[in-house]
Amino acid sequence: MEPTHDHPGEPSQQEIEKELKQVFDQIPEPVPVYLFAQSGENDVFADTARQAIRYFRELTNKIVFREFDLSHDQAKKWNVLNSPTIIIDPEHYNIRWLGAPVGEEGRIFIETLIFVGFKKTGIGQQALKVLNQINDKRDIKLFVSPSCPYCPHQAVNALKAAVEKPDLISLEIIDIQANPEIARDYDAQSVPQTFANEMLIALGAQAEELFMLSLQKMEQQTMFIPDNDAEEIETDLVIVGGGPAGLSAGIYAARSGLKSVILERNILGGQVATTPTVENYPGLTQIGGTKLVEILVTHALQYVQIFQGEEVMAVSKDHPMTVTTNKRRFITRAMLLATGATHSHLGVPGESRLSGRGVSYCSTCDGPLFAGQKVVMVGGGDSAVTESLHLKNIGVDVTVIHWTDKLDAQEVLAKQLTDSGIPILFNTTVKEIIGEKSVEAVTVVNSQTNETKQIDIAGVFIAIGYLPAVDLADKIGVEKTSEGFIKQENSRTNIPGIYAAGDVVGGFNQIVTASGHGAEAALTIFRDLLNYQTD
Repeated sequence: MEPTHDHPGEPSQQEIEKELKQVFDQIPEPVPVYLFAQSGENDVFADTARQAIRYFRELTNKIVFREFDLSHDQAKKWNVLNSPTIIIDPEHYNIRWLGAPVGEEGRIFIETLIFVGFKKTGIGQQALKVLNQINDKRDIKLFVSPSCPYCPHQAVNALKAAVEKPDLISLEIIDIQANPEIARDYDAQSVPQTFANEMLIALGAQAEELFMLSLQKMEQQTMFIPDNDAEEIETDLVIVGGGPAGLSAGIYAARSGLKSVILERNILGGQVATTPTVENYPGLTQIGGTKLVEILVTHALQYVQIFQGEEVMAVSKDHPMTVTTNKRRFITRAMLLATGATHSHLGVPGESRLSGRGVSYCSTCDGPLFAGQKVVMVGGGDSAVTESLHLKNIGVDVTVIHWTDKLDAQEVLAKQLTDSGIPILFNTTVKEIIGEKSVEAVTVVNSQTNETKQIDIAGVFIAIGYLPAVDLADKIGVEKTSEGFIKQENSRTNIPGIYAAGDVVGGFNQIVTASGHGAEAALTIFRDLLNYQTD
């Protein structure tokens, strides 16, 4: 009789079994498999586990199978408490299975036998590098079910970790249908879910590198940036800064055909990464800052290499120029400075604690949240006045607090503020921002009268300037404006081959404008390099 196929083009059961036999026959040494089952406890699952193991034994003589009940000394030796429990090669590995390897879980069992039998997993080099950074114990609990098509992928990740580092990593694969009480204890009602040392580190299936990174960091990771050991890298464009401007520039440059890299000495995303909620990025009604960064970085990684934790130490002005970081050298035809800027802070009690909970540095971002409520705007320059007018225009009851007796803003802006009826507290400084869970009041002092008072408010907006990150620009001699930002025209600086974009050049300091500047700079660089080639 000819082998039957469930679907045309798919291998038959006989063909699958034949292929498995060929793989199992190459296993160099027997694989001990122990089943612990107690009569009267989970009998259906115990019988199913027994039958599943016997099925695999018929495919190969490399499985050495023994069965014990929970009262046996071996159960006590290996601390087996649940029926059924399968333990695989306990003399070399700490891998056990609470349930029966059927359905999708059968695929996991096959991978387990192969990994343990050959004592190697085929783990990727990047994932192995991360795994080797783990120096203390990880006890993994992976919750699965026979009907979950995503569980085998996550289980393979966990198995690779347990087989590659058996001295530090143990693995329990827990079938939630066979062990509903354990699943309830961990609130694991959806699968796959991965815990390490009793902490949830992953919901759902992950790429191999992300699993290892989550296991190392002990919390779910959503981005993996490949490591690179090269001492020297040739590229068309080095982008310094991994915020919205730099990430957008990387995407646009690569799509224009320029080989590009992004260097970021601190956290990716810049100020966006520390913004609790973003509500004015086109197409995204509301999104957490870290989530937006994840989206931007994931997109950029499709096109460019990102080197996080790398700081530029020196730049030669030759053509091509050499950019030397704390880890390697880049030979590049152009460099884009997208190093960003940070808000100047008051440095008063309550400011950092209540940041994002009533303390804001962006009226465009957060102003609508305070419509109909009282807030103060700290500052007297163009930005503070412009943002105060914006707050007034959207229905916020705003009072300006300025430390001298005259606004620093342009005369036309100062007149608009006065004409608008916005109150101004001159010669006044904020001494403390008060609130438990969110801003409730500020304490201010008048420098002329020394009078101290408390003002009940819902928010504090701070606009006392930006500190552009220009240390690298200063080091290589890039010109700056009178305000301290990088001076540029159409993204070009005074030094040929060096460009600038984003908050470091000043402007509106918005995510969307920084992204636009980055894209514009990339296109300018592409045209310049193209013209340079044809000259």
